[in-house]
Amino acid sequence: MDDIRHILDKNIKPKKLISTNPAADYGKLPPQATDLEEAILGALMLEKDAFTAVSDLLKEEMFYKPNHQKVYRAINELNKEGEPIDILTVTNKLKSLGDLDLIGGPYFIAQLTSRVGSAANIEYHCRILQEKFIKRELIRISSEVTNQAFEESSDVFDVLDFAEQNLFDVSQGNLNRANTRMSDLLHEAIKNIEDRTSDEKHHGVPSGFHELDEVTGGWQQSNLIIIAARPGMGKTAFALALARNAAIDYKKPVAIFSLEMEAVELVNRMISMETGLDSDTLRKGNLKPDDWNQLHTNISLLSEAPIFINDTPGLSIMEFRSIARRLKQQNDVSLILIDYLQLMRGNGDNKGLREQEISMISRSLKAIAKELKIPIIALAQLSRKVEESADKRPLLAHLRESGAIEQDADMVCMLYRPEYYRITEDAQGNSLLGLAQLIIAKNRHGAIKDINLGFTPELTKFTNLDAAPTLSNYVRRYGADDSKDVGVELDKDVNPLPKTITVQSKMNKEDDDVPF
Repeated sequence: MDDIRHILDKNIKPKKLISTNPAADYGKLPPQATDLEEAILGALMLEKDAFTAVSDLLKEEMFYKPNHQKVYRAINELNKEGEPIDILTVTNKLKSLGDLDLIGGPYFIAQLTSRVGSAANIEYHCRILQEKFIKRELIRISSEVTNQAFEESSDVFDVLDFAEQNLFDVSQGNLNRANTRMSDLLHEAIKNIEDRTSDEKHHGVPSGFHELDEVTGGWQQSNLIIIAARPGMGKTAFALALARNAAIDYKKPVAIFSLEMEAVELVNRMISMETGLDSDTLRKGNLKPDDWNQLHTNISLLSEAPIFINDTPGLSIMEFRSIARRLKQQNDVSLILIDYLQLMRGNGDNKGLREQEISMISRSLKAIAKELKIPIIALAQLSRKVEESADKRPLLAHLRESGAIEQDADMVCMLYRPEYYRITEDAQGNSLLGLAQLIIAKNRHGAIKDINLGFTPELTKFTNLDAAPTLSNYVRRYGADDSKDVGVELDKDVNPLPKTITVQSKMNKEDDDVPF
């Protein structure tokens, strides 16, 4: 006790305790503007067109005071019912909702209208209110993230997902794009048309497949393109061909999100495609001196290609969005490929309903493509129903798990290789060996068409049909000892591929599994 008196006598003040709670340090109320809330509600009741002008900016939870939320709820209900909005109708609606006495009766409503003279500045006031609400939401999310981070039992990736999802919801739910006048849009459209008349042939990201680029003009910005197929058709190989052609031939930065294969596996495939060394030789390391020379000679272009690969397994749509944003900002990527859509995770709110989760993912991919203004190509699986048809040709109805994929996509393409199903000739007797088709089943901005491509199985490589494999590829593939064992009839006018191929000795043997 004497020590305390001694301290007080000398006017020595105790040191200020340092709080670990930022809110306690600030000692402030959450961001709010209650005077503007009153002015906005009063303006909504004074002028009949005021609600129409700001309805897309306001939400009930943006009002800080509960009483103000109740008044806005009544105004919103009147608007939904097509009733006029004024002091009397709002009062009656609050009475019918049982909220009138809770907020202070008719006098409270009358006080709101006395706060404002007109609705001239209501839109500006609403934007301030929106900013205050966003700040409050950020504080709420930060507090919840802090609490979860202090919990020893919490998983750090769950906390990250929670933070990303909530921040995404805040940004998407409160940031509205302004309406644009037709005159401004016409100016932009005419400029785009003028640009297309320049010497540059394709104004999207070229695929490198001539017939496909004639239809699409290159992959267009903000488009979501789905490339679907059954396992074994070569979805990954086709995606790698698109990435290689865009990055090497046209110098377009490309990002690949591989949810199924490791990055090194993808690179091995690209080495096989680029060097002409079959994947089996590379996998086993059975390279001869000439093969090593061929390898080092042909990978120089690949080493300089602006290709970025992310092989994070089980990637969520929120993680994808964050990484895609960084890739766009830091590397200005022009094209994103995802292998494949059904391996992505949603936000975890669908409670095991996989179809709803896939729908959410496809909608989000389309939104991200629009936000970043780049094309996104997502690979997708087709259902087993494809196998039930006689010719095994895929249809839009075969898209697996969700019809929303078809709805959200700007273009849906499906890969089909008859040879995979041991279909070696068409009805006219033309050979289908080494032939692949990209079936454009939906095209929001162009034609529906079947694109013929060449496919080399040992390299898992797609090519333009005029660069399709020569006869020697078939001899090596099917095991004929030399060219005299193969009978060939060429159809030069229609198809550069052999019209018929007959292999004497080993034609009936079982092929190894065709690479995916």
